[in-house]
Amino acid sequence: MLGLSDIAHNYAQLCPTQPSNHQTGRYESVFTKRGSCCAFVVWDVFPRLTPGYSAMQTVIITGASSGLGAGLAEEFATRGYAVGILARREAELQAVVARIEQAGGTAAYRVSDVTDKDGLATAITELEAELGVCDLLIANAGGGHPMPASAFDPDIISRMMRVNFDGTVNAIAAVLPAMLERGSGHIAATSSLASYRGLAPGGPYSAAKAAVSTLMESLSVELRPQGIAVTTIHPGFVRTPLTDTNDHPMPFLMDLDDACLTMADGLIGRRREVNFPWTTATLMRAVRQLPRWVFEPLLKRVAKL
Repeated sequence: MLGLSDIAHNYAQLCPTQPSNHQTGRYESVFTKRGSCCAFVVWDVFPRLTPGYSAMQTVIITGASSGLGAGLAEEFATRGYAVGILARREAELQAVVARIEQAGGTAAYRVSDVTDKDGLATAITELEAELGVCDLLIANAGGGHPMPASAFDPDIISRMMRVNFDGTVNAIAAVLPAMLERGSGHIAATSSLASYRGLAPGGPYSAAKAAVSTLMESLSVELRPQGIAVTTIHPGFVRTPLTDTNDHPMPFLMDLDDACLTMADGLIGRRREVNFPWTTATLMRAVRQLPRWVFEPLLKRVAKL
């Protein structure tokens, strides 16, 4: 009977690049963390055996200097993919690339602001020239914070929309024409479970992420028949430098490593949505169905408005 190490080694041969000892060891730890090899086959191996599957080779991620973006970059690198990362903070980008290369992976970075359409397009083109054409784009840059109606600020809201929505649009625009020409590729964007309803006092953030989710849903209808997968990522609360600054309750807070593992599994499986943690996702799906006469008093009570 094959042991865990044997299964990990055999699986590694499915990866787009020759696996290192570190990568094979990583797969063994992934098997253990998932709890069973059966789950691993469902999430990772089966999609690779389906008709029309094309193994990804290059992943490009925006907003990857820390948090989910950096964690995803390291997760994909350990699975054998070349990773290109973008963000505004060069020192943090350099640190992510250094960790990936030290572990035997391949990575490169460019400093870029997702709100700068032309600058972002140039940066992505440079990463593709260095690493290969973008097989998977993850538009991850974003952020926001609560804003009660008493502090309504159109400038801050506009900035929130530019980073979360316009940044996603700019990243997609940089890779979509080439994917359409090839008839293959994968586009993903990080939205939020907060996009499911207008969650006061975080209405502007909910609105920005709802715009991302709606865009991705529409693109999926058009692009999947043309060979391009589209995935919307809806995280709940994840332990990152961004959430470390929150001073409000964060129920079902998820560890970063677990979140990145969940996202990478879903993306490799080319799922339409990746929603986590399951507890928060289930709760929000239920909240989404509530009539307003139930939802609004409930939200007021929970948010202490």
